[in-house]
Amino acid sequence: MQFFQVLKIASNRRNLAIALVLAASHAPAQPQLEASGEKPKAETVAPAGATDNRQDQKTAALAGGYTVGEGDLLRVNVWKETEISQNVTVRPDGNISMPLIDEFRVAGLTPRQIQELITEKLKAVLTNPQVTVTVTEVRSKVVYITGQIGKPGAYPVVAPTNVLQLIARAGGLNLFANRKDIYILRVLDRSRLRFNYKEVVKGKHSEQNVVLQPGDTVVVP
Repeated sequence: MQFFQVLKIASNRRNLAIALVLAASHAPAQPQLEASGEKPKAETVAPAGATDNRQDQKTAALAGGYTVGEGDLLRVNVWKETEISQNVTVRPDGNISMPLIDEFRVAGLTPRQIQELITEKLKAVLTNPQVTVTVTEVRSKVVYITGQIGKPGAYPVVAPTNVLQLIARAGGLNLFANRKDIYILRVLDRSRLRFNYKEVVKGKHSEQNVVLQPGDTVVVP
């Protein structure tokens, strides 16, 4: 083989090597998951508005907009005062009792208002008391649902709740539920309110979808 042919072959091989290096440097980086053989996991997106109604109600109570009633369970924390901090139940007369201060009425007040009231009372015996009040259990505002329903029982209602919302919270109607003859027993005036599920879900007679009051019982025959 002649000398010039050897140089030409060497030159072609060098150009090929350079081309391969350039191609590799410009190639898009491959995800590490592909190299390992794993498939990327699809991200799960919760549908808009898909929230737990029970959590919403608890959040509303803790946020301070809820008005406390008889039977509610409160948690009173006084910073660095473990002997005063305690769980208290609102008595039937609407009052609570705490160490160092006399009993006082809290029914009808928000947690924030109770917090301010306790702070003022403790100022007589403590220096700059730091008080927080939260509702740990709602017992004063409860409605009931019974009959052909997924989860019959008592349900606290902190935020306004209508019949359809309560049915949803209670797991929905059973297969054999009489959807046309549901009714609400109202304790306050001893009335009986009709609720036709089939009509209401179609947008008819929306006035039947009343906001429930504490003590109401929804009956699903």
